[in-house]
Amino acid sequence: MELWDAYNEAGEKLGFDLIRGEKIPEGAYHLVCEVVVQSPDGDFLLMQRSWEKEVSPGKWEIGAGGSAMKGESSPEGACRELREETGIEAAEVLQELYRVVHREHHAIYHGYLLVTDWPKNGIVLQKGETISYRWLSREEFLDFYDNGLSIGSQKERLQEFVEGIRKL
Repeated sequence: MELWDAYNEAGEKLGFDLIRGEKIPEGAYHLVCEVVVQSPDGDFLLMQRSWEKEVSPGKWEIGAGGSAMKGESSPEGACRELREETGIEAAEVLQELYRVVHREHHAIYHGYLLVTDWPKNGIVLQKGETISYRWLSREEFLDFYDNGLSIGSQKERLQEFVEGIRKL
């Protein structure tokens, strides 16, 4: 059983737990942490979701992410998800990219950027979560983004970040 802290829309803990798979009460949210991974040469990491995933099976997503567990801060959850799904240890500082409330998902998304010199061939896949990965150049990344190939609302959350990349 996976437990999450319940938050209000302002990101304040409500003092009760949420259980993954159970209905989330109106006005309650769980924390979802996402990490965009970039190498110093400018390439971006994409991860392919397992075909076993309930949401967006087999789809490619930008970086790694998932729900913060009960008692985890947003950066702690982001680092754990990154380590579990890619093998990357985020010793470097995470740069916050966004905080977005998604009422339909009952989620507060916290997005981060990690620029890391982790070996590109050192990605470790997590059974049941990730099945493949690839690194995209800046141009390939922008094509991926522009063609709507990222999962769900991830494109919306990354819009401001991507517009900044275009200006480089």
